[in-house]
Amino acid sequence: MELRVILRGALSGLIAGVLAFVFAKIFAEPVINKAIAYESGRDAILDKLNKAAGRPVAPDGPEIFSRHVQSTVGLASGLIGFGVAMGAIVAVVYLVLHGRTTIRPRVMAICLAAFGFLGVFLLPFVKYPANPPAIGHSFTITTRGHLYLAMVGASIVLLALAVYLGYRLHRRFGVFYASLMAAVAFLIPYCVLIGVLPSLGDLSANVAHRGQFGYARAATETPQPITNVLSTPLVINGKTIAPGQLVYPGFDADVLWKFRWYSLLNQLLIWGASSLIFGALLERFFRTPRTPSPGQADRAAAFG
Repeated sequence: MELRVILRGALSGLIAGVLAFVFAKIFAEPVINKAIAYESGRDAILDKLNKAAGRPVAPDGPEIFSRHVQSTVGLASGLIGFGVAMGAIVAVVYLVLHGRTTIRPRVMAICLAAFGFLGVFLLPFVKYPANPPAIGHSFTITTRGHLYLAMVGASIVLLALAVYLGYRLHRRFGVFYASLMAAVAFLIPYCVLIGVLPSLGDLSANVAHRGQFGYARAATETPQPITNVLSTPLVINGKTIAPGQLVYPGFDADVLWKFRWYSLLNQLLIWGASSLIFGALLERFFRTPRTPSPGQADRAAAFG
């Protein structure tokens, strides 16, 4: 039974991943293309400013995969692989809880997916939201990765403790008050956590770059407007750039908002679709009478 349940979880994640890929291809890809176009223009301006000021120019990194590969095979494999992995994990957790609760399979599948959506994505998203290309510095990528993983791990642990607390209290206080107390017990350490963890703009590496072209003191790594930060004018392509003059705008707020909104909807689609499909497959699986194996039939006959 265990393998069949896990395969159904993986299948539900596979279908949800395909749906998420179609959604991302239609809605998110145009936004990503705008972000990449902004990044290309920004890098070109920064190179010219640094050359005119006699500052070192950052070398271009190698393009490991083309943009076409990234937007097709890369996007599909990432979303589908994530869906399959999360679907299989939900199935494993379901097997652990199977027989320990009286919740019907469909409802249990939805609850587990909701837990995963909150712990793996939404709660970490509040502190460290998803960002499109052009946002995020190469010299902070390791630190950002560690902070995000710490946020994911802490969110899952706090959420699990809140669920356990609500389960232990529901017989004494009822479902409503037990859920309310568990929610308060979760929110207090969660709010402390997001307050203690540093904002990305406050990382020491970002603070150290505040005097460079295109950098400014901010709470995030969202690209700021590029100005001539020097006290002397610069000449670029025969044009004089006065001190403090705007050279290139900051990142488009609409593009950033749309990317984050589509990222949230995409994750909601993966977790929601996989839970509904997995729940339906479970209901059908447990309703369908199964023929016992020869060993099971012999044992059943032996014990009468």
